[in-house]
Amino acid sequence: MKLYKIERKDDDVGYDNYDSAVVCAENKEAARKMHPAGWDIDYPDIDWVKPEDVIVEYIGEARAGLTSSVIVASYNAG
Repeated sequence: MKLYKIERKDDDVGYDNYDSAVVCAENKEAARKMHPAGWDIDYPDIDWVKPEDVIVEYIGEARAGLTSSVIVASYNAG
């Protein structure tokens, strides 16, 4: 498993929206499809963006035994 930072492409992040997260995923495409809250969702979602609008940055290798999950997320509460 690998660690990735996922971030929305648009700069227009308002209240009650996620802007980024650090996730553990098998690969870049799996990370791109993750929701910062850890939900399985159908897009579009009201507080996150479609997978094609997500920037994915590889951070490093996850520790052994870590499963696909959200490590930490940034949410702009209103």
